[in-house]
Amino acid sequence: MLTPHAGELARLLEIEHEEVDRERLLHARAVAERTHAVVVLKGDDSLIAEPGGQVAVSPGGSPALATAGTGDVLSGVIAALLAQGMDTFAAAAAGVWLHVLAGREAARRLGAAEGVIAGDVIAALPAMRTTNQRGGETGRAQGARPGTPAGGGG
Repeated sequence: MLTPHAGELARLLEIEHEEVDRERLLHARAVAERTHAVVVLKGDDSLIAEPGGQVAVSPGGSPALATAGTGDVLSGVIAALLAQGMDTFAAAAAGVWLHVLAGREAARRLGAAEGVIAGDVIAALPAMRTTNQRGGETGRAQGARPGTPAGGGG
């Protein structure tokens, strides 16, 4: 499992990050194929790509997640889902979605996205997971989202 943002993916590919930004889907799929790993290309619209070509899109992230440490929180969420026996691709997609919801909830609790730190996202995760399991808004997202299958080349 790799969870790079565009700059990190560009370093892996030895290209400029602007090139990754121009064709995010193409490059996420290429790295997944090359590394035989599920790749979560983080961004406002995170892409989850598996080596076989399947891709999920998490549309519209949360500005609250653009702060130090939240990528580590995402990795931890995905690892927790994997430890519970979830399939790698499904864990990545569900983890991204729960992470986005927790970021939004943290921002709501604080009244502003700018003040959110990684610990706030962690604190919001249990409520988002509980809501997801009960079938609320996040539960509906479980089928069609946490990622929407994407086609095309980028």
